[in-house]
Amino acid sequence: MIDNVANLITQYGFPTVMVIGLGYFVYFVYNFIQEHLDPATEKMHFQLIRVIDQMRMLDQDLIRLQQKVDTVLEYKENEKKKTNSPKNQRKS
Repeated sequence: MIDNVANLITQYGFPTVMVIGLGYFVYFVYNFIQEHLDPATEKMHFQLIRVIDQMRMLDQDLIRLQQKVDTVLEYKENEKKKTNSPKNQRKS
């Protein structure tokens, strides 16, 4: 292997052999990205969309729950005002 590389360097020159080696490295990295990383990234993208949708649904649920709690508190306050009104105090 080393003899083959040495023969190529003596025959074609160091820069030419290194450009070919760099070209193979770029080709290898590109193929690795296309075969392994792109599918995983796309899968994670869909999972991220799903999580964002769930967060929006939870946020809407929290808003609805807060509105219900506010309504119940308002009813309680109104009932307190009714029981403490001057009409009710005169009767007792």
